[in-house]
Amino acid sequence: MFSWNVVLTTLLTMFIVLCVVFFGVSLVSAVNVRKRREELKTVHTELKIGSQIVFAGGLYGKVVGIEDETVNVEIGKGTVIKASRYSIQTLMNGDSKKEESK
Repeated sequence: MFSWNVVLTTLLTMFIVLCVVFFGVSLVSAVNVRKRREELKTVHTELKIGSQIVFAGGLYGKVVGIEDETVNVEIGKGTVIKASRYSIQTLMNGDSKKEESK
């Protein structure tokens, strides 16, 4: 009563379904990574003195100086820190400030 044809067909079907799901998740992930990479590239190219920024750790600040690989950021009145420019996650623009105040 045990049919190897049924077992092999079921295994093959499950393997195909798992492969399709794996490639689907990989494709979505690759698209999201590419999109985020472009966003970060824009952040680093548009960075200038006076820009309002958010660090990856959640600190908000204003850029007061830019060097090669680092930025000086005022995070509070009279408090300036030196940080890697690659730790900056977001540039705050006028639209973001309006959304936060709502």
